[in-house]
Amino acid sequence: LGVSAATEVSFSFDVGNGPVEIVVRSPSQLNDDQWHRVNAERNVKQASLQVDQLPLEVRKAPTEGHTRLELYSQLYVGAAGGQRGFLGCIRSLRMNGVTLDLEERAKVTPGVKPGCSGHCTSYGMYCANGGKCVEKYNGYSCDCSKTAYDGPFCIKDVGAFFEEGMWLRYNFHSPGTSMKDLVSRTLLSSTDPETTVPDLNLNKEELSFSFSTTKSPCVLLYISSYTQDYMAVLVKPSGNLQIRYSLGGTREPYNIDVDHRNMANGQPHTVNITRNERDIVLQLDHYPPTSYSLPTASDIQFNSPKALFLGKVIEIGKIDQDIYKYNTPGFTGCLSRVQFNQIAPLKAALRPTNASSHVHIQGELVESNCGASPLTIPPMSAATDPWHLDSASADFPYNGQAIGDGVNRNSAIIGGVIAVVIFTILCTLVFLIRYMFRHKGTYHTNEAKGAESAESADAAIMNNDPNFTETIDESKKEWLI
Repeated sequence: LGVSAATEVSFSFDVGNGPVEIVVRSPSQLNDDQWHRVNAERNVKQASLQVDQLPLEVRKAPTEGHTRLELYSQLYVGAAGGQRGFLGCIRSLRMNGVTLDLEERAKVTPGVKPGCSGHCTSYGMYCANGGKCVEKYNGYSCDCSKTAYDGPFCIKDVGAFFEEGMWLRYNFHSPGTSMKDLVSRTLLSSTDPETTVPDLNLNKEELSFSFSTTKSPCVLLYISSYTQDYMAVLVKPSGNLQIRYSLGGTREPYNIDVDHRNMANGQPHTVNITRNERDIVLQLDHYPPTSYSLPTASDIQFNSPKALFLGKVIEIGKIDQDIYKYNTPGFTGCLSRVQFNQIAPLKAALRPTNASSHVHIQGELVESNCGASPLTIPPMSAATDPWHLDSASADFPYNGQAIGDGVNRNSAIIGGVIAVVIFTILCTLVFLIRYMFRHKGTYHTNEAKGAESAESADAAIMNNDPNFTETIDESKKEWLI
């Protein structure tokens, strides 16, 4: 019993009539780091194999021949001689109704650890921004393929600089697919991953990206469809952001205007848009999310998405007049970590994979690290910020006039002269102190002064004191009293 392929589990045996193998094929990957239940059974009448809730595979026993399975060797779990070992976790192993204690056996078996806590249990949190932790033999890795990020831990955003007139188009269908097939079927009913939007629910979307620009108006992002439905993110001539939804049911598109901020100020900004049927949540930068709702008459399905445009809309057919007006100059600036559901068009263009065949670029796409940094500390309000200055009421010195360069130059010269004078005074004081105390702790006697040229101590005293000789002569005289 083993995993013969990423989507197959096989059960093989031989009772003397020749080898028999039963295989269950799963429509999804079995090496997805999720628990799967396997049930294998053999009796005198038949053999069966079932994986999870998939249909039971049954093989009838031959009418003639051997029926008993005689086994004399030990039970091997996880590996057998000459076969590739199993990497993962096995639990709740039962044989003939008896539960085997795998945990106790694992404690005394090299290469096997009790419990099912792999590397991802302890370190999976380091796979950021939706990256998936993948178990390895000696560690783990982060799968960033379904994110707009790159790097070992999915924290490096992928961005590019757009010059005026440049655009990128990501087709949701694979090249060569006929338009008739695309229009006639619903994306969710297709099982071909090359002709569908991965994990797209027509009732909900998730869109996130970062941008910076100084030009307005422009179209940042546009998603078209085969049914005239569209979604667009624009920068209006005033520099304010606008999100447009046209899903049918109403004559005019539903607009969300963010009028309180100028987004065309050259600073990086982040945009996160989530729609679940009629409910729309918009978050800009580090500010709290804002909720909106589609009109009651509006449809809630985004039907048959066709393509996603960045920088400029190059679409055949009817386009909204406002979109066409804002689209004329084109976007100039930076776009980064663009992700629509699980599609990352910029990453597909800059990191060639199978999805790169969906991308068409006009102009030279230059990678740039220009995304907005994630905020770790919430911004301080103007009421509590001690450095906040209200330009309308504050009395600022010089009234905005520049201070003359001559004043700054004179101040620098005076400061330099003062520093030189102070340094000179300090050096003089140090020299005087060292000179005054250079003989401190030294004591010279008369004997020491004469000892330099005398042969004995008496001679030294005589050399130093001339009156000492007279004292000696007088001491030699005798007196009669």
